[in-house]
Amino acid sequence: MPLHIIKLSVGSESLEDLAAWQKERLRDMKSRGKTPEMVHVTRQTPKRADEVLDGGSIYWVIKGWIVARQKLVELRPMKRDGIPHCGLVYDKKIIPVQWQPRRAFQGWRYLAPKDAPPDRTVSGLDDLPVDVRQELAGLGLL
Repeated sequence: MPLHIIKLSVGSESLEDLAAWQKERLRDMKSRGKTPEMVHVTRQTPKRADEVLDGGSIYWVIKGWIVARQKLVELRPMKRDGIPHCGLVYDKKIIPVQWQPRRAFQGWRYLAPKDAPPDRTVSGLDDLPVDVRQELAGLGLL
């Protein structure tokens, strides 16, 4: 059974912000001749790597809400200034999920499949203002 990772998207105001930032980052990498890929570098390497890579995703929290996920594809050992780090490599495709509230936390955490919100199947919601989506999600309507 896959195990997920949950992470705050610091600086993002909305899912659209996250998507625009990622798109710009990929474009910048390509223009510099690098392989365009999404990697979040973290100090701690997940100890449950096999479970995370068995279909796990990174779930993004924006403004107190889990709003989207991206499939994890690799845990890459890295070094920064000679210090071991881990690159969480994830798919470029952003999958919106049914919004679920989540308190702030530092770093990343494991997210059990039973606690992960399902993928969002209703379309057209991205046109709603963020505050309206938050209100609807808080009422259990999204």
